[in-house]
Amino acid sequence: MNVFKRTYCRIFQKTMYLAVGAMRFREPTLIKGSGSVKKIAPLLNGKRVLIVSTPSIVKYGLLEPMLDSFRAKGIEFFVFDKIVPNPTFSAIYECRDFAISNKTNAIVAVGGGSALDTAKAVICLLTSSDQDLNHYKGMLKCKKKYPLFIAIPTTAGSGSEVTVASVVTNEKTGDKFAISDPKLIPDYAVLDPNLMVNLPKHVIATTGMDALTHAVESYIGHSNYKKTRIYAQTSVALIAENLLDFYQNPKNTQAALNMQYASYLAGLAFTKSYVGYVHALAHSLGGKYNVPHGEANAILLPFVLQSYGKKAAKSLQKLDSIINLRQKNSTLCASEHFIEWIKGLNAKMSIVNRMAEIIKVEDLDELARHADKEANPLYPVPKELDKEQLKAIYLEVIK
Repeated sequence: MNVFKRTYCRIFQKTMYLAVGAMRFREPTLIKGSGSVKKIAPLLNGKRVLIVSTPSIVKYGLLEPMLDSFRAKGIEFFVFDKIVPNPTFSAIYECRDFAISNKTNAIVAVGGGSALDTAKAVICLLTSSDQDLNHYKGMLKCKKKYPLFIAIPTTAGSGSEVTVASVVTNEKTGDKFAISDPKLIPDYAVLDPNLMVNLPKHVIATTGMDALTHAVESYIGHSNYKKTRIYAQTSVALIAENLLDFYQNPKNTQAALNMQYASYLAGLAFTKSYVGYVHALAHSLGGKYNVPHGEANAILLPFVLQSYGKKAAKSLQKLDSIINLRQKNSTLCASEHFIEWIKGLNAKMSIVNRMAEIIKVEDLDELARHADKEANPLYPVPKELDKEQLKAIYLEVIK
């Protein structure tokens, strides 16, 4: 990246750092533990509740304990279960229309990042006269806070139950972008590990690596704060201690709850400290090829960390020491050791480390251009990369 663009990026990031540091981001009221979904009914008395979820969650009856508690309290609810991975404009508009037709005034989102992000995008539309999602791209464009929003994650990855962001995809153009506004932070976040028992192993793996990516990118960036550093460090430690255990035994509710909390903490971290080029590159792949976000992050993370070189070495060394990874007889420096640990974690969970069968060479310029546009100047990364350098990372991934 040339010196003029680099200087502009750093000035922009410093300005944002000071502005965000002066803002007070509310945190959701946290409800956690086995069976905690049954505790939210009293919060919804007198409400007409829109439940945003996925077909599989409804099919396998995961909503029933919560719905039974609603029925017992006489709470009116309406289930929208047409959520798709990488939420599309059309699915979001359909959900909005469903909410309007049923005159709902509370939202409970139950699912992975797609369900929670859909609910957030719907909130933007329900609280504004502007019904074009393209107009909400970027920051601070939502008009009002919604009356009551409860987020219940069924995976441990996106952190959407605590963040300001909703990531959406315009399926007509392939453009994938974030809508970011503090008004989208849920009022309550409910972490119930019973909803995660017997998740497919590949879902546990990729969502867990998504959470790890959030924690690492927020920690190594230039815009972290004392609190976000602590959140990120704790998240990485919890993931190191619990992800493989949960992957190997999907019925382990304690490991599931620990992973949910790790994802929650990572969400708190990157809400203020942002992410980096891993996310920009992954969003580009998601928009173009519909690659699951966690999978893209998992594969890209070690390549991007390697591209930062010495600029991220000190931070990665600290993370390596926090989770006591490095062995005394290791010939690798601590930062390299941390990157190798990530690769090893992917391998142990059967996440391939290449994308040669997905990424087309003729699309590389378009992919890199989209990633560059998303990341620069917003993301406070350890080392600034331009479009050609981002393209080079894609080339490494498809070798």
